[in-house]
Amino acid sequence: MLAKKLNDNAVLQKPIEIEKPRKQEMWAYALGSFGIFSVWTLIGAFLTFYYTDVAGLAAGAVGTLMLIARLFDGVTDLGMGSVVDRTKSKHGKARPWLLWMSFPLAITTVLLFSVPDISSNGKIVYAYITYILFILLYTAVSIPYKTLLGVMTQHQHSRSLSNIYSAIFIMVGTMIVMTLTQPVAASLGWTALAAIYGFITVLCLFITFRFVKERAVSASVHHEENLGIKKSLKSLFNNKYWIIVTAFCVTFYATIGLTQGAGLYYAAWILGDINLFPIIGLALSGPMIIGLFFIGPLVAKIGKRNVAMLGAAVFIVGQIVKGIDPTNLTTFLIGTVIAGLGAMPAIALVFAMINDTIEYGEYKTGMRTEGLVNSGASFGIKIGTGIGLALIGWLLGIGGYLGGAAEQPTLAINMILALNIYIPLALAVVQIILLLMFKIDKEYPTILAELQKRKSVN
Repeated sequence: MLAKKLNDNAVLQKPIEIEKPRKQEMWAYALGSFGIFSVWTLIGAFLTFYYTDVAGLAAGAVGTLMLIARLFDGVTDLGMGSVVDRTKSKHGKARPWLLWMSFPLAITTVLLFSVPDISSNGKIVYAYITYILFILLYTAVSIPYKTLLGVMTQHQHSRSLSNIYSAIFIMVGTMIVMTLTQPVAASLGWTALAAIYGFITVLCLFITFRFVKERAVSASVHHEENLGIKKSLKSLFNNKYWIIVTAFCVTFYATIGLTQGAGLYYAAWILGDINLFPIIGLALSGPMIIGLFFIGPLVAKIGKRNVAMLGAAVFIVGQIVKGIDPTNLTTFLIGTVIAGLGAMPAIALVFAMINDTIEYGEYKTGMRTEGLVNSGASFGIKIGTGIGLALIGWLLGIGGYLGGAAEQPTLAINMILALNIYIPLALAVVQIILLLMFKIDKEYPTILAELQKRKSVN
């Protein structure tokens, strides 16, 4: 029905040429993800372990901290999106935040992994303060970075390519973090390690700021700086595809939080050797990097939604393989490779899928709010990650897990199995259901044609 209505108005219109970024610019945008998501992976994969087994915090308390902080973070995402939409500077609306906030983010990353040797209550207070400060600064960087994808071009395939290039850097960063963090931390210490990652973040974001251009503008008479937060939120929740992709982000990033954050516990207590974790990290991220170089043609052929849905199905197969013999390293590694390949399409495409909903929302409401769309979806990402990390702390606490102990209760072992295998499998099933409802790929060309028509009239 939507396609018919749009075709009546737009199919005979001469298309307005869309300015596309050069390949070098798309790679410069992508490099920023190396800095941002390397830190994100560091936090997701190692902070819970650092808190429980290095700083000595109780697992249950850590789980509560993770969820409370991420809930607060998710709310601030919406505010940051509105701020980005109203930002006016010589550098644009998104780019200047990468310059302003990258260094404070790096400093806070170091503080996270520098819990002082004080009382238990003092450590908890320190953890809350530094973690909440970190996520506030991370929001001030990540929301503008994601918004930049929406304003650097309206060309759908260029967005997909930029997202795929970003995913390559995300996976390279993930592989480095997952394989090198533990041995480097054992050699240099966690604080020095965090300082290294902080420097990398600042450098990568500066390159993105320097070489990426903002060029997409609203076709509507409603300009972002004149929108009230109430109108902006109303337009957001009238965007059905944004709602679907945000729900997908919740389930997918809960899966990522579980897969990364519970991995160290699995290596230590199911496989019997914590030093196996770098091998697991390599098995997860290595094949994903290779697969990313082949995903572009597949997306062009069957669309982003279908590729992501296929990936979720492959992920389920990988989880089933892991469950065949959970204590066998070879079986677990094979399952990890398959599951990693399955997770790769969503990592490569989710931000392009989010930004495609910008045009649908503008078509439906006459309002173009790139920042709010990205911050709203980021809310889903943060909540999903928070749920995943909170489940680790809570279920370990229920199981009676004790950091640094020589043995763990049987219930704690069962919880580690559930966190690594069975809960992620169930979440992947939910992801497929959500993606079945996400049909924007077919509607996007006619939506964009209608918006181009409005722009020519205005």
